[in-house]
Amino acid sequence: MPQTETPGTEAAPRIRLRWWTELPLILLVYACYSAGRLLARGDVTTAVDHGLAILRVEKSLHLNAEHPLNRLFTREAWLGVPADFWYASLHYLVTPVILVWLFRSRSLHYRAARTWLMTSTFIGLIGFTLLPTCPPRLLSAEHGFVDTMAQYSSWGWWGGEASAPRGLGGMTNQYAAMPSLHVGWSLWCGVMLWRYGRTPVARTAAVLYPLLTTIVVMGTANHYFLDAVAGAAVMGVGLLLAPLVLRTGDRLRTAFAARVPATAARIPAQATDSPAISPTASPAGATAAAPVASPDTGTPIVSGGCQTSTGERIPWQRESRFGPGPEPGASPSDAGDGAPAAAR
Repeated sequence: MPQTETPGTEAAPRIRLRWWTELPLILLVYACYSAGRLLARGDVTTAVDHGLAILRVEKSLHLNAEHPLNRLFTREAWLGVPADFWYASLHYLVTPVILVWLFRSRSLHYRAARTWLMTSTFIGLIGFTLLPTCPPRLLSAEHGFVDTMAQYSSWGWWGGEASAPRGLGGMTNQYAAMPSLHVGWSLWCGVMLWRYGRTPVARTAAVLYPLLTTIVVMGTANHYFLDAVAGAAVMGVGLLLAPLVLRTGDRLRTAFAARVPATAARIPAQATDSPAISPTASPAGATAAAPVASPDTGTPIVSGGCQTSTGERIPWQRESRFGPGPEPGASPSDAGDGAPAAAR
């Protein structure tokens, strides 16, 4: 029975990709993602209300994984500190490493996988814009959460404001908790490792990485459980939309490639259609003639057909020196076509 490809991850061998085009594309997408998070800063009151609404929904569903995990990470530094390092750094390291590995070793599947990741990222950005959400760590103390990033900030490079480097917390949107792209990106990495890793170590990492990331984002009080669920849902929607995005990109690329040769073909056509120089454009109504070959050298005289005489470099040189008429002492043949013959 032939093996079928998961939608959005099928091989795309028709286009040869180059790293110097892929790297700017990925950096551009991430820059748009980061800028979008900053521009999507909403009202703090609205973000807090959304966070409390998520807590109420989880309570009604008897879901409360955040509180026990957060208390554990707060009480046990040997768990809390590695969890903070995990949250602050691994999504910046593991995701690019998986992309490079796919590009170099699984190039037939790279383009589809990259499109899936980018499509899901833009969907998550829409979620940040439409639903600004206060993370558990920024709720008031009465809700029972402790910000482990602030508690253990002396251990790492981050400060008390999110996972940004110390002093740069104001350059990130701390109310972009829904959905959790930490979980979404880790799930993408897990799928890639499971599908293309082909070793027991890769398969184990494929399961543990998204699972541990989900525990970390809740234990550090950066996300609710439903944020993690939403992150996985975003990746699912991105997986379904990735084939459509690929086909649209292929059509645009084909249309552009067909337009460029057509434009280049019109340039020589316009050059051949340009009108020839009119014979009446020469001085004194002289007709244009083919270049005259010099009897000495066999090369054409550039001014052939323009009434130059022997020893002249430019047409009508004789007139500029001696005025109208033949040069004194010149033979009748040097007087020009329109001069009267000398008396015999």
